[in-house]
Amino acid sequence: MRLLGEVCAEFADRSVDLGTPRQRCVLAALAVDAGRVVPVDRLVERVWGADAPPRSRSTLHSYISRLRHALVGADGVAIVRRSGGYALITDTTEPVVDLHRFRELRARARGDDGHVVRALTEALALWRGKALTGVGGEWAQAERDRLDQERLTAQHDLADAVLRAGDGRELVAELAARAARHPLDERVAGQYLLALHQAGRTNDALEHHRQVRARLIEELGTEPGTILQDAHRQVLTADAPPTGTSRGAGPRPVVPRQLRAGPLVFAGRHDELHRLDDLVDAARSGGTMVISAITGAGGFGKTWLALRWAHRRLARFPDGQLFVDLRGFDPDSAPMTPTAVLRGFLTALGVAPGAVPSDVHARSALFRSLTADKRVLVVLDNAADTDQVVPLLPGGEACTVVVTSRNQLTGLVTGHGAHRLPLDGLSDDEARELLAARLGAPQVAAQDAAVDELIGLCGGVPLALSVIAARSRVPLSVTVAELRESGLAALDDDDPSASLRAVLSWSLRALAEEHTAALALLAVAPGPDIGLPAAANLTGLPPTAARAVLRSLEQASLLDRDAHGRYRMHDLIRAYATDTARRLPGGVRDAALRRVIDFYAHTAHTADLLLDVHHRPVGLAPPTSVAHPHPLPDAAAATAWFDAERTTLLEAQHLAALQRDHRTVWWLAMSTNTFHHRRGHRHDRRATWQAAAHAAAHLPDSISRIIAHQQLGGACAALGLTEDAVGQLDRAIALAEEHGDPYQQAHAHQALARVRGGRDDREALDHATHALRLLLGLDAPLCQAHAHNAVGWYTARLGDCDTARDHFRTALALHRQHRNATGEANTLDSLGYIEHNTGNHHLAIHHYRQALVLRRALGNVYDAASTLEHLGHPYAALGRHDHARTAWRTALELYRQQGRNDDAEQLQGQLDRSSTSTTTNPPDPQS
Repeated sequence: MRLLGEVCAEFADRSVDLGTPRQRCVLAALAVDAGRVVPVDRLVERVWGADAPPRSRSTLHSYISRLRHALVGADGVAIVRRSGGYALITDTTEPVVDLHRFRELRARARGDDGHVVRALTEALALWRGKALTGVGGEWAQAERDRLDQERLTAQHDLADAVLRAGDGRELVAELAARAARHPLDERVAGQYLLALHQAGRTNDALEHHRQVRARLIEELGTEPGTILQDAHRQVLTADAPPTGTSRGAGPRPVVPRQLRAGPLVFAGRHDELHRLDDLVDAARSGGTMVISAITGAGGFGKTWLALRWAHRRLARFPDGQLFVDLRGFDPDSAPMTPTAVLRGFLTALGVAPGAVPSDVHARSALFRSLTADKRVLVVLDNAADTDQVVPLLPGGEACTVVVTSRNQLTGLVTGHGAHRLPLDGLSDDEARELLAARLGAPQVAAQDAAVDELIGLCGGVPLALSVIAARSRVPLSVTVAELRESGLAALDDDDPSASLRAVLSWSLRALAEEHTAALALLAVAPGPDIGLPAAANLTGLPPTAARAVLRSLEQASLLDRDAHGRYRMHDLIRAYATDTARRLPGGVRDAALRRVIDFYAHTAHTADLLLDVHHRPVGLAPPTSVAHPHPLPDAAAATAWFDAERTTLLEAQHLAALQRDHRTVWWLAMSTNTFHHRRGHRHDRRATWQAAAHAAAHLPDSISRIIAHQQLGGACAALGLTEDAVGQLDRAIALAEEHGDPYQQAHAHQALARVRGGRDDREALDHATHALRLLLGLDAPLCQAHAHNAVGWYTARLGDCDTARDHFRTALALHRQHRNATGEANTLDSLGYIEHNTGNHHLAIHHYRQALVLRRALGNVYDAASTLEHLGHPYAALGRHDHARTAWRTALELYRQQGRNDDAEQLQGQLDRSSTSTTTNPPDPQS
C-alpha cells in the first residue's frame, strides 16, 4: 500500500480500485496509523476537516464498507471496527504500508556508515513523488508537509553518511539543487561545502559559504551556527581530510550534549509528539522562541515524552542541548535553585568557573547572552513552579525550552507564552503497545484477557504498566488478582522511584494539610466528577476558599478541570486519595458525606420544581437541608444541572442507602423522576424507584410507600416489564385503599391504564374512568385534566371519537387555565391523534406541531420522539412523504439514543415501507 507518492494499493500484482479521492483519503487516514485505532471523530476531521457536514459519519461508514470490499483478497490486510473507531490491521511481520517500511529502514540506519547508506538509500527509494498525491484537504496537506520533512531529514542523514565516507563528489549535483531550494538551511549549506571540497572545488565551497553567510546576516540578522562554522573550518584547514572529520581544526566552540538517554521502550503519545513538532515548526517560521510545558501527575510519563521528542529532533538544535533535573518533587532533597542550575549551564557553554557571576540575575543575563544567537534545546525536568523556571529561559529566538512538571505552571503560560501539554493516561491500544514492547507481543497475545483487565486496572498510567512489566516472570493473571485484592499496594516496589504510591505521595508532600484533606474527601465523594458548589459543601469551605483549594489541586495535576468547570481525578489518583481518606477521623469523613448528599437532595428538589411546578407529592413535607444548595434561576438551568449531575445523583442515592438515610433515598427518586422521564433515562428511573421502594418500607408514612410502588410500576411499564409493573401498581392500589387515600388510588389506576393500553383498551378505559370518578370528588383540577385526557385517549382507541374529543377539550382548557405546559402538550398530542384518525390531517399536523414545540421547550425529548413519529402519519396521508420521513428519521434517532429498541424497529419498518414514495417536498422546519 503506497502513501509516498500517489495513494494506491497493489496486492499480488493486482491494482486495487480505491474509489473517489475522499474514499482514498479514508484509507490514507487509516494507513498512516496502521495497526492503531483511529477514533471516528478523528477520521471524520481528517477526511472532511473541522467543519464536517452533518452526514459525514454515515458517509464514512459507506466508504469503509466499500474499502473493505475492495481489499477482499488482500491477504493479511483488513479494516476492522474497534472500540471508538477503526483500524487498518495486518498479520504480516513486514510493513505493508510504504510509509511504515520507510520509517523502519530509517530506524535501522545505525552503526557503520556503509550500513547507514544502504538502509537510507533503500528507504528513500520508496518515494514515488509527493506523499499522498491524489488526496486533498487540510489534514492531507499538513501530513504531506510533515512527511516531506521526514524525507528531507532522511536525505540529510544519507548525505552526512556519504560525506563521512569521503564520497562527496557524487553528491554535488543533488546538494546544489537542495541548497537552491533551501537557501537558509545551514545543514544543507554545510553539506554542500564539504561535497564541493571533496570534489576538489574548494574555491567554490568558500564562495558558497560567503554567499550563505551574507544572506543569513541580511535576512535573519544572525551569523552562521555551529554546523556551518564547522564545515567552513574543515574546508579552510589545510590538513583537514576530505572525509569531513575535523582533526587539526584547532579549538572548537563548546557544544553541550547534556540530554539524558531516551527511554528504551516508548509507546503512544503520537498526538503530543506531533504537537511538539508543530510548535517548534511554527516558532521557527515566525522567528520566536517556543516554550512547551508538559504537565501531569507523577508516573504519567512526562520525562519520557520530553526525552523521546528531544532525541528524535536533535538535528534541529545544532548548538547543543542542556538538561537538568530540577528536583521539584524529590522526597529526599529540596528543589534545585536557579543559581545552582545556571552555574552548570554556563560552565557547559564554555564559561570558565572563575568567570561565572555570583548573582542569580547576572548569571541569568549571561546565559541569555550566550544563547542569543544559537539554536539550543533546554530541557527543564521536574520543575516545582514557574519561579524556578523563569531565570533559566535562554535568550535566543531560535531556542526551544521543554519543561516537565506536576504543577500546571500557569504563570509560565500566561506570563511567558508557554504552551501547555497536559498528559493523561495512555489509551488502551497505547497501553497494550507498551506492554508488548516490554514483555513481547507473543506473551501479551497469549494472555489477552488478563491484559485487558490489567490495562483497565492501571488506567493507562505508564509507571504502573512498567512496574508490572518489570515482573516478567510473574504471570499477568497473578498480577491482576493482586491488583484486585490489594489495589495500589500491588504496585509497590523497593525502589521508591518505581513505586506508584511513593511517587504520588511526593506530590502530596508539597501541599498544605488542608489541600491533602480536601483531595481525600473528593476521592470518596459520590460521582465521577464534581462541581464547585458540591465541593464547597463537601469540604465545608466557603465557595471562594473551596475554589482556591481546587485550583491548587489542579495546579498540582491531582485534579483535572473540564470545559464546564467540573473537576475529576484519575482512577489511580482516586485510589491513592481514598487510602488517605481512610486515615481521616471518621467523624470528619462522615460529616462531609452527609453535607454533600444533603446538597444533592435539596438542589435536586429545587430543580425538579423548576421543571414542573405542579410536581408536588400531596401530604409530604419537602426535604429539609443544612447544606447550601446551588441556586438555579430557571428550568433550562435546572435541566443543565440534572444533565451534569445525572451519574452523581445515582451514586449519591446509593451512598444515602448505605447510610440508611431512607428519607433522602426516597426524595432523590422523586426529585429526579421528571428529569429521567423527559430525557428518556428509563433504566435510571427504574433503579432510583427500586431503591426508593426499599427505603419506603422503613418510613413511617403510607404515602411514601404508595408513591414508590406506583412510580416503580410506571418505570417498569416504560421498559416493557408488564408483569412487574402490574404487581407494583396492584400493591399501590391495595395500600391506598387500606389507608383510604382516593388521590393515590386514582394515580395508581391511571398508571394501570397506561400498562393495559394497547393490549386491552377496554380494561384500560375502565381503569382511567375509575380514576376520573375518584378525582372528580377532590379539589385537584390538574389531576382531573390528566384523567380526562386518559379517558379520552382510550375512548378514541375504541372508536368513539366525538366523546373522546369532548374529554380532550375539557383537559386542554384545565391545563391552559393552570398553565401546565406538560399536560397541555399531552392533550394536544391526543387531539392530533383523533383528528388524524377522523381524516382532519391538516388539523392533526397543527396539534402535533404545537405539542412538539411545548415538549422541546420543556426538554422532554422522550415524549417529543413519540410526537415526531405521530406527526409523520398525517404528513404521509396528505402525500407529503419527505416531511413524513424527516419526522420519522428524527424520531428514530431519538428512539435509538433512548434505547427504545422496539419503537425503533417498528419505526424503521415504517420508513422502509415509505421509501418507495417519489413525492418530494421542501423540508419542514418544525420537524
